[in-house]
Parts: sequence; C-alpha cells; structure tokens
Amino acid sequence: MVIAIIKRLRGSRLVRNTAWMFLGQGLRTVIQAAYFILIARSLGSRNYGAFVGVCALVAIVSPFAGLGGGSLLIKNVARSAESFGRYWGRALLVLLITGAVLLCVVLGVSGYVFPASIPFMLVLVVSVTDLFFSRAMDICSQAFQAFERLEKTAQILVIPNFLRLAAIAGLGLMVKAPTALQWGYLYLLTTMISLSISLWLVHKELGSPVFLSSGLKGEHAEGFYFSAGLSAQSIYNDIDKTMLTRFSTLSSAGIYSAAYRIIDVSFAPVRSLLYASYARFFRYGEDGIKGSMGFARKVLPVAGGYGVAGGLLLLMAAPLLPVVLGAQYMETAEALRWLAPLPFIKALHYFAADSLTGAGFQGIRSGIQVFVAIFNVAINLWLIPAYSWRGAAWSSLASDGLLALLLWQALFILLHRQRAAEGIAAASGQ
Repeated sequence: MVIAIIKRLRGSRLVRNTAWMFLGQGLRTVIQAAYFILIARSLGSRNYGAFVGVCALVAIVSPFAGLGGGSLLIKNVARSAESFGRYWGRALLVLLITGAVLLCVVLGVSGYVFPASIPFMLVLVVSVTDLFFSRAMDICSQAFQAFERLEKTAQILVIPNFLRLAAIAGLGLMVKAPTALQWGYLYLLTTMISLSISLWLVHKELGSPVFLSSGLKGEHAEGFYFSAGLSAQSIYNDIDKTMLTRFSTLSSAGIYSAAYRIIDVSFAPVRSLLYASYARFFRYGEDGIKGSMGFARKVLPVAGGYGVAGGLLLLMAAPLLPVVLGAQYMETAEALRWLAPLPFIKALHYFAADSLTGAGFQGIRSGIQVFVAIFNVAINLWLIPAYSWRGAAWSSLASDGLLALLLWQALFILLHRQRAAEGIAAASGQ
C-alpha cells in the first residue's frame, strides 16, 4: 500500500510541481534569509525602514502595471495553449504603457506621503525597478506557470534573490555604513539582470510574443479586476509599513517589517502549493464554483495544518531574532509573536480566493479584497499613531481574519446558488 501511494504521488503532476516550487521556494527562502539578515544589519533599522516604506507604497500601485496581463495569460493558456503568443505579447505591451503612467503617479504623490528624510531618488529607483522590471519578471514566471512548468517558475523566482544576496554582501564589505539609496541602485541593477535572463528563458522555451490587440479587448475589465485584487492585497499586507514611516518612526517601520518578513519566509511551503495549483483552479472552475471549491477542499487541509505548525514554531523561535539581527531589533521578537497566527489565516483566505478566481468570480474576490484594504487603512489610521508597530500587527490580524471570513462566506453562497440552479435545471429536464 505504501509503495502504491508513493508511485501515485510520484505520478501526480501537482505533487511534482509542488515539489519543484517547494525546492525553489526552499532555496529562495534560504537565500532570502541570508539576504534579509545582511540587509537588516548593514542598513540598520532606520535605513531599512525607509527602503521598505518606499517599496510598500510602490507595491500598492504596481499590480496595475500590466492590468492583470499575467493572470489573463495563465487563465487562457491553461485552457488553450495555442493562445500563448498573443497573451504574452499583450502582457508585455500593456505593462510598458501602464508602467509609465503609474511611475508619474508615484513620483507625484511621494512628496506628500514620505518625510523629507527619504530622498526622491530612492523613490524613483524603487519605482522604476518594481513597476517595470519586477512586474515583467512576474509575467515571465506566470508564463511557465500557465503550462504547469513550475521548475522554470522556481528558477525565475530564485535568480533575483541570489543576485541581491551577492549585491548586499558586496555592499556591506565595501561600504561601512551603506544608505538606503545605495542599496536602491543595486536593487535596480540586480533586477535588470534577472529580467534579462528570464526573458531569454521564456523566448527559448515557450516562444516569441505576438503583439496583436484584436480579440483581447473584451478582457480589459477582467484584467482590471485582477489588478485591483492584487493592489488591495498589497494594501492590507504592506500599507502599514508606509504608514509607520509617516505616523511613527523609521525604526518602528524597520522592526515591524523585519517581523513581517519572517512571516513571509515561513509561508513559502504554502505559497509553493498555491503556485503549483493556480492553473488547475481555472480548469476545475470550468464546472463552476462547485469544481474549484471542491479542488480547494482537497489541498486546504495540508496547507492549514502547516499554517498551525508554522505558527507554533514562530512563537518558539521569536527570542532568537535579536541575536541574529542585532540588538536594535529587540522588539522584533514581540512583533513576531503577535503575527504568528498569520500563516494559518493566510492559508485559509488564499485558497478561498483562488476558488473564486478559477470559477470566474474574480470581480467578487477583488471587491472583497478592496473592502478589506479600506478597512485596513481605516483602523491603521487609528492604531498606528496610538500604538506604533503594535497597532500595525493588530490591524494585520484583524484584516486577514476578516478577509478569510468574507471569502469563505461568498464561496458558500455561490455554491448554494449553483446547486439550486442545477436542481431547477434537472427538474425542468424531467
């Protein structure tokens, strides 16, 4: 029986892809951990807080760069591989146009958002990097994800982290007290190199882009929904870091960002499963919410179980953070304890959200995410000035919990409607 189970698992493409992504995410996690320790220690909590604060602002608008082109590519190629060239070309072309517009928006509002201690050039460098080069790399990884070739997706995810690790190590050796702007220049350079490699891989393995707009105009609305959902996700995940730079201190932003970074790293195994299963949600979703939700129920127990175990491990490991990062990150241990339930809560809402997307209800998913983003900003305006990073931690727990509740409620309502419609159709047929 054990041998039969092992053979069945080895023959499962989902298991293989999850294994590839776990291997890639595992290697990425190790590199990110080393990269994170080096950048946190080299820059210090103040410079690190400034850099992360700028990244968080850009992350809010960056999903609109491309208007969901990568997600549309996955959806359509997962159902018809022949459409790759058209959707690959569309994604790149729309990214170029929308990225230029968003760059002007970010630069225009940055003076009102950030304190004078954050240089304008840092905002410019990070904006160019994340609005153009990082987003293009995301689309490259999604191109392989659409074909369920997750070994290549894993490679693309690892490349920039390896280069950034080498860059921050070199910067720390050459400069005694590097600034956020100096790191920003290296951040831009390493991302440009990573994108060049990624574009070459896509061209070699999958083909060239076809720059045609005919037949794709009807999907602009759905692409906007994808972008709105990702932007809302960035808001309830990252806006608190930007708000900490404005309403608290750069040091508090660095302390909280360091703890949240540990949460992101710990979520890597669940993220691997999400990457591996994303294209399948669209195929199961052709049968409606019953199909995509049924698939989610198969994989969610594994992800949820890991979330519980990961949260407990984070609680136990929290006292080690000041030893690794330095004495100025002493409060990061407490922040990590507050945020420890997030891996479990995130597992709940991510699979619910992908169930809605796969069944064609991206609009509902995005609407819920936008509502939670507004809720997150509203309570952060109250909690952060009063309680600094602790308020940001409480806001994160409340927002992610509310998101999970609303998404699952929407799923059950839609499932009930589909079953009722099927019952009426069956009765009419009789």
